[in-house]
Amino acid sequence: MWQKLSLRARINLLLALVLTLGLAINIARLVLEAAPRVQAEDQSVIRLAREFIETIVAGLNEAPDPDARLNRIVQDLSRLRHVSIARQGTTTDTSRRTDRAGDNDDARSPPAWFVALVHPEKTAVSVPISIHGKPESLVITSHPNDEMAEIWDGIVTQLAVGSAIAVALFLITMMVVSRALAPLGALSQAMTNIEAGFYDARVEPGGAPELAAICSKLNHLAGALGDAVEEKRRLAERAVSLQDLERKEIARELHDELGPYLFALRAHAGALMRLSDARESSADALRKHGGAILEQVNALQQFNRRILERLRPVGLAELGLREALAALLRLWGESHPGVAIETTISHSLGKTGETADLTIYRIVQEALTNVFRHAGATSVNITIEPAERPAGMRGNRGCALVRVRDNGRGLGPDHRLGHGLTGMRERILALGGMLTVVSGDGGVTVEALVPKGQH
Repeated sequence: MWQKLSLRARINLLLALVLTLGLAINIARLVLEAAPRVQAEDQSVIRLAREFIETIVAGLNEAPDPDARLNRIVQDLSRLRHVSIARQGTTTDTSRRTDRAGDNDDARSPPAWFVALVHPEKTAVSVPISIHGKPESLVITSHPNDEMAEIWDGIVTQLAVGSAIAVALFLITMMVVSRALAPLGALSQAMTNIEAGFYDARVEPGGAPELAAICSKLNHLAGALGDAVEEKRRLAERAVSLQDLERKEIARELHDELGPYLFALRAHAGALMRLSDARESSADALRKHGGAILEQVNALQQFNRRILERLRPVGLAELGLREALAALLRLWGESHPGVAIETTISHSLGKTGETADLTIYRIVQEALTNVFRHAGATSVNITIEPAERPAGMRGNRGCALVRVRDNGRGLGPDHRLGHGLTGMRERILALGGMLTVVSGDGGVTVEALVPKGQH
């Protein structure tokens, strides 16, 4: 049952139990202290009555009629409320006297169970006296009804006042708790909306400072999720756009380069067919058309390798990242001998995974393409080393840090990244990494953090 209660109900229930327990403990303390108080009152009253009797009966034997004098003293002392005094062997209607004394205050009379608890038996003391040598005694009996009534009245008052205070505290605390926990309902509704995909849901911060901070953080989280979803949508749209652009470029190259080669092959093959049908064949003509066909086939092979290199680096899966990058750098070095290329690949890099290897290769390839086309640099420094995953980046594997720095002219203030680096940035973002391009007087630095994949 406790598990089914709301937080507000739990707090209110615990508060009610604490207040009730505190009130009950206080009342129990008063009840337990009642008996010692009544006993102390009994002893005090009886001691005073005994001293008083001993004083007034001191000259009793000097009276003309001591016995009558004693009866008159006993009759006068019957007016006392807290004690009753009687001669030994005689009875007095003390109960009637006590009832008469309490007729005007029945409302204050304690219940029988309380009387039985604090004063179960009457206290009586015998005081010996002597009348002309004849031993006699007076019996003093205590009647602590007023003291018990006063104690009971205090308990009833304490119960009434304590209950009123407890109820007031309970109501005030209920109101404070309700106001403090009011944002919880709004938080729950906002979370439901966010779960349903409504990332514009917001909660007005309020209540306790802790809840207000949670509301602010939930609003920030909803905004971040909305931005992430929008960024994901833009990435997907951009990826589709880049794919279409790449397909168009490949289609254009196939049309512009492959078409003429195939047309030339067909023309030379037709010429060979005509020469074979002729009665007299010229060896020089056959050799000429055969050589032309070989040249066209060689050009087609080079074109095929170039297309395959764009689609998938040759030898990356078979040779590994280091060998594939070494082959790429050799090709660039042969075509641009005036540019010094320095490469450092850390031996502690380890295996990065097929997807990460391809991404690293493409980053280096695209960065070198931009260097040789636009930078006018004389040296390029390439560094690939392991790196820790920054806080906030998803995943639990390490990363590879790729840095390509040149000493070229740098980028202009209004320069925008081309399709190549833009596509690389979006590819890396999709993998959970990041790419930055920094331009200065000393050239351009392309730095990428690529998460390692499974292998």
